[in-house]
Amino acid sequence: MANILIIDDEKSIRKTLSEILSYEGYKIDEAGDGEEGLKKFSEKTYDVVLCDIKMPKLDGIEFLDRSKLINPDVPVIMISGHGNVDTAVEAVKKGAFDYISKPPELNRLLITLRNALDKQSLVTETKVLKRKVGKSLEMIGDSGPLQKIKDTIEKVAPTDARVLITGDNGSGKELVARWIHEKSNRNTGPMVEVNCAAIPAELIESELFGHEKGSFTSAIKQRIGKFETANGGTLFLDEIGDMSLNAQAKVLRALQEGKITRVGADKDISVDVRVIAATNKDLLKEVDEKNFRLDLYHRLGVIIIHVPSLNERREDVPSLVEHFLDIIASEYGQPKKEVEVAAMDALKIYNWTGNIRELRNVVERLIILSGKKITLEDVENYVLPRK
Repeated sequence: MANILIIDDEKSIRKTLSEILSYEGYKIDEAGDGEEGLKKFSEKTYDVVLCDIKMPKLDGIEFLDRSKLINPDVPVIMISGHGNVDTAVEAVKKGAFDYISKPPELNRLLITLRNALDKQSLVTETKVLKRKVGKSLEMIGDSGPLQKIKDTIEKVAPTDARVLITGDNGSGKELVARWIHEKSNRNTGPMVEVNCAAIPAELIESELFGHEKGSFTSAIKQRIGKFETANGGTLFLDEIGDMSLNAQAKVLRALQEGKITRVGADKDISVDVRVIAATNKDLLKEVDEKNFRLDLYHRLGVIIIHVPSLNERREDVPSLVEHFLDIIASEYGQPKKEVEVAAMDALKIYNWTGNIRELRNVVERLIILSGKKITLEDVENYVLPRK
């Protein structure tokens, strides 16, 4: 149920608005002037404020300015007399959500109020999503190998240098790529990901470079490829070692010339893209076996970042466990569980073949299956292999 603050020095207007909105199911607080309204606004969280413009002690414009300093996300709807419309319009320019003329017309009032509440919900959802994304992008741990990666990212991210990220499956290669993008000058542009291993060889060129209508049997319309989609941003080529040699040649040209050609077209398209690639394969071994182009390897690997396995940085396990306990408890809407020392010690020496991805799954499993605390017995029952 939404909380609404009505600020107006006319008691009859306050009473009318309060009765209407209470009937609609809203919780209402009232204030007889801007000063009283500001005091209530600073003491309680509201979803929307309805505020008169002409009031004693503190007028609506002053309230608007000061309320934005306290909580800029709360929509303020100005209530204006006929002579105050110009002032109301000016208030909207200063950040008010909208204005309603006196006496308020019921449908106009309710529609404006619902629009303001919708906006407030979107603002709240966006903040929650940003917090979730921010948490998911954190690089957790203080081990030497991880600190080296963080230091490298700080140096590399502001440049446009291409980066090749190596490491086992589940070790966090995508996270490193996202951190490079977020800390780069391209972070306002898109980050487009292509899993080269998940796309059939015959479709990878269309996926990367796009195609023209009729260029092959199933090409019923023009398609924009990932290089064009990522223009001005970052293209993340995950599992680059699984890309076909034919597609490798075209990627090499795109890197050399900054141009791509859609399948079935003869016109070049200029693209401004930073390419970050990742692989769990030994690319130099793939070069020896004629599966990967040496010239493309050198083009991609201006900077090479190796992400160590979790077994190579076991000292980070406790921090990662605590991190996942926080996130998963929040997702499930339940209190965070504690992990007994013996249980944490067992997790530190476990053989993490699936790396961080496996650790997260294990923590989620323990949260679901354990009691109030995660014990060594829980780890033995639900994590360690059966003998």
